[in-house]
Amino acid sequence: MLVIGISGTQLKSEERDWLTHPGVGGVILFTRNFASREQVSELCAELRAAAPGPLILCVDQEGGPVQRFREGFSALPELSRLGTRFDTDAAGALEAARTHAWLMAAEIRAIGLDLSFAPVVDLKRGNRAIGERAFHLAPGIVANLGAAYVQGMHAAGMAATLKHFPGHGSVLEDTHFDTAIDPRPLEVLEAEDLLPFRTGISAGAEAVMMAHVSYPSVDAEPAGYSRFWIDYLRRTLKFSGVVFSDDIGMAAAESAGGIAARLHAHYDAGCDSVLVCAPALVPDALTAMR
Repeated sequence: MLVIGISGTQLKSEERDWLTHPGVGGVILFTRNFASREQVSELCAELRAAAPGPLILCVDQEGGPVQRFREGFSALPELSRLGTRFDTDAAGALEAARTHAWLMAAEIRAIGLDLSFAPVVDLKRGNRAIGERAFHLAPGIVANLGAAYVQGMHAAGMAATLKHFPGHGSVLEDTHFDTAIDPRPLEVLEAEDLLPFRTGISAGAEAVMMAHVSYPSVDAEPAGYSRFWIDYLRRTLKFSGVVFSDDIGMAAAESAGGIAARLHAHYDAGCDSVLVCAPALVPDALTAMR
């Protein structure tokens, strides 16, 4: 299954054709697809009408710096504020995490989307892409807040997606633009970055998004291309939900080769669904799916 991006606030004719391809199972929306609540709700209906079968409609509506829809929606604070509050008011922070998640999910569901890719459960250790999107630097605090966030999403009727497995927060590089290598051994990752994922899975998270980060002490391939990491997710963490790739248009995904090679590498490793967020890459992805 592919989750693809489209270019604007209305469907183009070629994009309607994309939606009829049997390999397309979803669409992810961005700020470029948003003009108003009414418009994006109409776009969701248009997308579903154009697809011959069920379609998952997705967005990144995390709050703070990553909130694709703003006008007409609640201004959601960045997750790091919840972590700051946890330091002095743990109970209040956990309740605020549940409320944040419920409000985010309820507003997104109300306009016709199915899924916001949340929560981020990476550690807040200075990564250029993650930054204030992360709850906290302490694994235990991230785990507790992440589980509360999953509960809040569930209360609004939305599935939760933990990202970016097995942990993107402890490297500096932004994988949109650079390759990222985390040299730590598995036992350190298990004690630190993997703790929030274990807790989130126990809380019932239905999906996990992979990181485009390499952990060479564990496996040479970036996590989304790694049979080891997806097998670890399935067998060791007993995760039975959906495994999403991160966007294959990101620079760190280029190590596998062209678009077809990136798709095959993800699927061969065990990913269930691959994100192709840039519309310019969709035709090549559809050709590769044949």
